Amino acid sequence: MARKGEVDADTRLGGLYVGSLLREQLWLAVRTLALLTVTIGSLPVVFHVLPGLASVHVGPVPVAWLVLGLASYPFLVVLAWRYIRRAERNEAAFAELMDEVER
Repeated sequence: MARKGEVDADTRLGGLYVGSLLREQLWLAVRTLALLTVTIGSLPVVFHVLPGLASVHVGPVPVAWLVLGLASYPFLVVLAWRYIRRAERNEAAFAELMDEVER
């Protein structure tokens, strides 16, 4: 049976536990970056492929400026909030696992 000290002592079992947590955190970061790339990262491509959007204005401001400069920030905040919540959930699950292992 593993003990919490095994994670700190850098044993093979502790390495497996920590490696599992790190893989899950890395996978979460990759998924978040992929979503960011597909959404915000593809906007310049959309505006390049559809040059007619450059002539669309809302008042004196071009739509491209509104989307890239204004609408993208709430999305980034939500994405960051979601990432932090899931990372904390992963860490809580790891801590719970360590508590169960210690018993």
